[in-house]
Amino acid sequence: MRATPEIHLNTLLERYPALTTCAEDIQMAYNTLKQSFVNNGKLLVCGNGGSAADAEHIVGELMKGFLLKRALNPEQRARFTTHFPHVGSYLADHLQYGLPAIALTGHPSLATAFANDVGADMLFAQQVFVYGNPQDVLLGISTSGNSRNVLHALQVAKVKGLKTLGLSGGTGGQMRSLCDTLICVPAHETAHVQEYHLPVYHALCSMLEAASFAC
Repeated sequence: MRATPEIHLNTLLERYPALTTCAEDIQMAYNTLKQSFVNNGKLLVCGNGGSAADAEHIVGELMKGFLLKRALNPEQRARFTTHFPHVGSYLADHLQYGLPAIALTGHPSLATAFANDVGADMLFAQQVFVYGNPQDVLLGISTSGNSRNVLHALQVAKVKGLKTLGLSGGTGGQMRSLCDTLICVPAHETAHVQEYHLPVYHALCSMLEAASFAC
């Protein structure tokens, strides 16, 4: 029997009891993301430094199999073998279902050009402005809650009608007023906040995977 979203959340709280204070917000973030994906929306993620690595990590868990293999169903496989009889089986065997997500941290040519020509604090905001649609979600990651480029991205997301989520620590900083749901872990030092962020987003990714791909 495969784990349900509820089991994944309970496992997180059992392993990290201090995160019990975040349980309601984690559940709300999951509900927001699940609804977005059901509505053919996508997730945009941004952060700086270690949080940029976390943004890339989250996208990696959503866009391919995490705890489940996410193999193509027979109908989808048949489309590949019909279109390409000689290579269709190979394609179908090596593709996996995913949840659409984009890390706004991963475009070095755009990032360097925009930082040089316009302003580094607006890079994430520019991408939200171009990529973002009302059915999408923006997740901003900032250990302090005060990273200016993340705040600008959240402001643009609000104007464009996206749902906004945040991962932070301490008091949550200025992000608190810009996020529909803010998961503010019980730590203040940057490294300690980041140590809590990883199990939180692993739980969210496993919950979304279970809801979307478990049979």
